This record gives sequence, C-alpha cells and structure tokens, in this order.
Amino acid sequence: MAAGQGLGLAIRLARRELRGGLKGFRVFLACLVLGVAAIAAVGIVRSAIQHGLADQGAVLLGGDAQMKFTYRFATEEERAFMDRVAVRVAEVVDFRSMVVVGDGAAAERGLTQVKAVDAGWPLLGRAEMDPPMTVAQALAGADGLPGAVMDGVLMDRLGLAVGDTFRLGLTRFHLSARLLREPDSASGGFGLGPRTLVRSADLAESGLIGPGTLYETEYRMTLPETADLAAIKAEALAQFRDTGMRWQDRTRAAPGVERFVTQMGAFLVLVGLAGLAVGGVGISAAVRAYLDGKTATIATLRTLGASQGLLFRTYLVQIGLLTLLGVVLGLLLGVGVPLMAAPVINAVLPVPAVFAPYPLPMLEAAFYGVTVSLLFTVWPLARASSTRAAALYRAAGGRVAGWPAPVWWGVTGGLAALLVGGAMVFSGAALMALWAAVGVAGALLVLMLAAQGLKHSARWLARSRLMRGRPALRLAVSAVGGPGHETASVVLSLGLGLTVLAAVGQIDGNLRSAIARDLPERAPAYFFVDIQNDQIAGFLDRLTADPAVDRVETAPMLRGVLTRINGRPASEVAGDHWVVRGDRGVTYADQPPEGTKVVAGEWWPPGYDGPPQVSFGLDEAQEIGLKLGDRITVNILGRDIEVTITSFREVDFSTGGIGFVMSLSPNAVQGAPHTHIATVYTAQEHEARILRDLAQAYPNVTAIRIRDAVAQVTDALDAIATATAWAAGATLLTGFMVLIGAAAAGERSRVFESAVLKTLGATRGRILASFALRSALMGAAAGAVAVLAGGLAGWAVMRLVMEVPYRFEPVSALAIVVGGIFAVMVAGLLFALRPLAARPARILRAQD
Repeated sequence: MAAGQGLGLAIRLARRELRGGLKGFRVFLACLVLGVAAIAAVGIVRSAIQHGLADQGAVLLGGDAQMKFTYRFATEEERAFMDRVAVRVAEVVDFRSMVVVGDGAAAERGLTQVKAVDAGWPLLGRAEMDPPMTVAQALAGADGLPGAVMDGVLMDRLGLAVGDTFRLGLTRFHLSARLLREPDSASGGFGLGPRTLVRSADLAESGLIGPGTLYETEYRMTLPETADLAAIKAEALAQFRDTGMRWQDRTRAAPGVERFVTQMGAFLVLVGLAGLAVGGVGISAAVRAYLDGKTATIATLRTLGASQGLLFRTYLVQIGLLTLLGVVLGLLLGVGVPLMAAPVINAVLPVPAVFAPYPLPMLEAAFYGVTVSLLFTVWPLARASSTRAAALYRAAGGRVAGWPAPVWWGVTGGLAALLVGGAMVFSGAALMALWAAVGVAGALLVLMLAAQGLKHSARWLARSRLMRGRPALRLAVSAVGGPGHETASVVLSLGLGLTVLAAVGQIDGNLRSAIARDLPERAPAYFFVDIQNDQIAGFLDRLTADPAVDRVETAPMLRGVLTRINGRPASEVAGDHWVVRGDRGVTYADQPPEGTKVVAGEWWPPGYDGPPQVSFGLDEAQEIGLKLGDRITVNILGRDIEVTITSFREVDFSTGGIGFVMSLSPNAVQGAPHTHIATVYTAQEHEARILRDLAQAYPNVTAIRIRDAVAQVTDALDAIATATAWAAGATLLTGFMVLIGAAAAGERSRVFESAVLKTLGATRGRILASFALRSALMGAAAGAVAVLAGGLAGWAVMRLVMEVPYRFEPVSALAIVVGGIFAVMVAGLLFALRPLAARPARILRAQD
C-alpha cells in the first residue's frame, strides 16, 4: 500500500468508510447546520433591510435629496438654488410641542413631534389616514379651524376622537383623521413623542416658531431623471457648507437606521459565531468519538503500510464532504426561513426590506462554517493519524492519546487567525470582532481549565471519606472524574452557550436597574425647552416659590453645527463622531455654572471681551483628538463663529440634566436670538400639577417628561434584548445538541456501568440517582463558570464601554445555573433508559 498513496486512494477509502452511513456524524452535522443557519439568517435579514433602504431611499427621504437647516428657514439664495436644480420642492418644519386638550386646570397635555408641511408634501409616496383622505383634505380643517392629523397612540392617550379640537401653542386645530403611516417617517430619526401633522402656514400665530425657538426645516427635492446627483451634492456643499446646511439624499435616506442595522447585525453575527464555536466543540467531540471507534481500522491500515498522510487525507476527505453537506443544509435553512417569513418580518419592521438569497451573507456563513469545521477537526485528525500502529492497538478499547506533530499547532493557529480575520472583515466592526474573538477564546480557555479542575476535584472527592455511606453520590462523582471526554464536552459546549446568555442577562439587567435606580435620585422630572428671554424670569419665580420643587437648573440654548477644526472640515478630522454628525446644543456662560469641573485650561474672566473662546467636553475632545489652543468653527443660524478651545471640563450626560459639549464665551454669540432650557427636579406626585401651572402660563414652552423618554429607551432595550436573546437561544440550542451527542457517546459506557452495578446489588433507583447527580454536577459546573465569565463580560461592557456602575444581577445568574443543571439532566436522562433496562448477564458476557 506504500506506493500510490495519493488523493485518489484517499477518496476511495473515504467513500467506502461513508457507506456505513452518518450515524457517528449526526451531532457534527446538527452543530454545523445550526451555526451556519443562524449566521446566514442574520445576514439575509440585514442585507434585506439595507437593500430596502437603498431601493426605497427616495420614498423614505421624501425626495431625491434634502437640504436641512436648524433654527431657520432657507435664505433666498438657498431657495433659488433648490428651484434651479429641482423639479419640485417641499418644505417641512419639524419640532416638539405640547398638545393641549381642554382648558384650565382640567386640560390634558401630551408631548408630540410636530411635522408642519406645505402644499407640496409629500413629493413621493402617500400618507395613510383613517378615515381615508388626501393630505389636502385633512389639513383643510373644518368649522373655521385649520386641520390636523395625529398618531393614534397620542389620540388614545389624550382621549381624542376624529372631529375633536386641540391646541398647539396658541392655535386651535380640528382633528381630521388618525395618522396611520407617513411615507418619509424613517428619515426623521428618533422622536420623543408621537406625530402630529399640520400645515406650516397655520402655525403663524401659534407662538411656537420664532427667533431662537428650537425647530428644523427640511427641503425635500425631486430632481430631473437626467440630473447628476453627485454633482448637485458637490455644488450644494461647496456653496452652502459653511451656512450650517446639511445634505441628505436617496443614497443614504435613513443613515441612523442604516447605522443601527449594520451595527446590530454585526453584533448578532458575532453572537452567532459564539454559537458556531459551541458547535465547534461538538464537531471536535464527534470527530474524536468517531476516530476512537475507528482505532482498530486505523491500526490495521498503518500495519498494512498506510502513511500518516494517507490516513489524514482519507478522514479529511470524509470531514470535508460532511462539512459541505452541513454548510449546504445550513444555508438552505438560514436563507429559506427568512424568505418564507418575509411577509411577517416586513409587517413588524419600520423600514422596507427586500428579501432575496443575497450571495454575500451566504458566502460569509459558508466561510465561517468551513473554517470552524476545519479548525475543530484538524487537531483530532492529526493526533489519530500520527499515532503509531502499536499504540493504536493498545488503545483499541479506548481513546487515542498523545499530541500531534508541532506543524499541526501552527495549522490550528493559522485557521484561528483566518477565522478572526474573516470576522473582522465581514462584520464591518473590526475592533468589536477582535474583542469578541478574544472573549470567546478566553471563555473556552476558562471552561477548559474548569473542566479539568472539575475532573481532578471529582477524582479526589471520590476517594475521600466524605463519600463513605453515599454510594449514589460516589458513583456520580467517580463518573465525572473518570476517563473520557463527556465532562469536557458538557462544560465547554453548555458553558459557552450559557456564558453568552449570562453576559446578555447581566448587561440588560444592569441597564434596567441603572435606569430604575438612578431616575428618582438624580434625574429631573421635566426638561423644558423654548423658554423665551422675556419669560425666563417669571418661569423661575414660579418654580422657586413652589415648595414642591427641589431644584431648578437653566441655561441659554442655541443649536450649532461644528463645521471646521483648525480650518479643516470637521468630518475629515473627527470622522463619524457623533459631535460632528449633526447639529449640537450650544450654550454660553460668563463664569462656570455651579458644579462645573474644569480639568484643563482656564475659564474666561467675567465680562471677557477678547477673541471668542470655548470650553469643550473632555471625553468628547479626547475622542476627537482636540487639544487646548485648537480652533473650531461653529455655524449658528447660518453664521460661522470661530472660537479657540481654552479649557476642558467634565460633562456627565447620564444624569439626565443639562449638559453641553460646547460652552462659549458670551461675546461669541452676542445678539444671536436664542431661548432657554430648564430642568425641574420634583417628586413624582407633584409633576402633573407643576406641568399644568407652567403650561397655562407659558403655552409656547414644551415640556419633556424624563420618565416618558426613559420608557422609550426601555422599549428600545426590550427590542435589542429580544433579538440578542434569540441569537443566544440559537447558541444554547447548538450547545444542547452537543450535550445530546456527549450523552449518546457515553451511552455504551453507561450500559456496562449499569450492568456491573446491578450485579453488585444496586437498584434501578440508585443507578438513576447516580446518573442524575452526575448530570447535575456537570451542569452546575458549566453554569457556575458561565456566571463568572458572563459577569466579567457584563462588567467590561458596563464599565469600559458604557462607563456606568456595574452591579452583579443574582436573579439572572441563578437562572443560568439552574438552566445549566436542567439542560444536562434532560440530555443525560434521555440516554439513561436503555442502560437501566439492559440485562447484566448479556452485557457482561459480551465483554469476554
């Protein structure tokens, strides 16, 4: 056989080996199929949303392009540019306000996001209303009042019905219809209140839009079919970039949604990779168990002259064919399920999704499946094929021991590096992928050490005096510490799956408890905006005279766009940092407000009248790379203001109070129209009364209830936690399949063990108790390590990423441990029935 040991012979031998069926590779295929399917499904959904955003970009945006301004309407020059390049232009004014139903002390109020439109809106798509009508009909009004359309959630909250009236500021509106859908809602970003739609001309006497009040104007444009969108964008940016204009077009109609989908998709793929790593443990165990069963065959082939290379190629071909089968089945499942569920998914998504079998996510899932399969099979294959024939015969009754040649250490490392590198490229979040890989590798190492520690401890405990008089417990402990791979497979597979779930549980629990814990202590009850300069004194007098008000904080408020840093476009210096992504709140102060902590540089002196200066938030400055003496340009109301950074200060946004990244010297914005904001701290039982009093006195002022805003954030957390839990659930399902495989592989040894114990007088109940205790010990060990590793991951995310305090959440930790015990017991007891039913005489005679 020594001659002609090429690939052809290896393929023939592999084909003959596979004639016996796939009995030894069921767990292998199950783990691979589940892992590939999970990653493919996430990728298909992510690509569907991205293609939907791209295909429907113009509809989502409300036009082919949009020019956006803060605090102001377009100038004559800007409007002339739009009229020149566009076929049609629609103006939208977006701001927050209070809907008031009724009069006096009995009036009901609710926060709303107002969209005020002109006669040209919508340029594309259509608004859906109940009862059905056109926008023109709905906003025409009735009984001498202008018309309005309102989101059903807000109508129900305020007890409104079609035909009722309500107020926005000083203007009363007739409610014409319930708003079911806006064609351009996805491009608007996150809003704190449900939508109310009105005609912008009807707000002229409302007192809600004026100099210094907080609003945005958006000018949607439809362009000629032959228009060069890139050229128009370049011309607009060149001509109006320094006026605070922000450009958006159909190529990125909903950048916030797109960014969230990309990041969330990358995170879920990495969770899926953790599941595939769990499957890798099962793959390795299945290959090892299969090769252990082929010990005599391998020894015979080695005796007949088969080389190490031939044996390695033979079984590698088998694994390769099975991997191909597993990947294909996984792709069919991972692509087929989202395609079949497309109508249901589209019904719950706020953006369009175009489902199709996209090649890139399929390629990504296939790459992960093949690489993980090779990574976890090369080691046992190399070990078995490099062992001498005599050693294999001596191991014919058990497993093959020993280490493979050093070259296979390098191959394994190379495959691991390929897997991590592929994750960094495919995910689009290289740093997150790298840390996820480090976390999975670290968890596997900890779990491996825990498995070995458990086996050594079990062996010691089985021989100790503590086990005297406890035969069932002693049998269980002895089995845990005995030879074989069951303990390692159980702890590794289940432990890694539970680690992912434990980390998710700790992070989710900490976020929710932080909100619940910190809100009553530190957060204000209300956040008031659009307080006019002639109102701020009376506003403060009312609040300071109220004994129920604990504290009031106010600050002048402007909105500005950070356009340049040291003369260069801000986006070139800061990239996609959130400070330069849109307009930001800006304030001014003659001296540092109470509680301000200047950590570098100096604040300007009172009455300062020199070159304009700015105090910048320390964390944000470090992230952007700013230093003292740098010059930044802030565009406010179309005017460029260049200021020098003369100090850095700590800004804590987590309290829900007033916080500004940029605080200017007063002379920088002297004469600029602006309003004030205020935060009011009071007990929950006084909130309604205070709001009624201030709303009656100042109808133009908008109140944002912090608890309502937190509720929206909590809803978002619920959605993210649900998606993550499903991904973690796939990981746990894979881990459970590995448990089934480990239990099935150990069934033969349990049959023999049960026969011996019955011969020695053990009852079925005692044997079953031993099996159950064995499973409980391994499950408890896996759960305990998962709680430790998940808690460490939770601490790292909360402290290092979110920079908030971490508190160990015992409820989710206890659930993890109990779940681990239950899972292993279920898997173990499923394969305890045949050993219990076996007759000792027949089993023992077969061992001769």
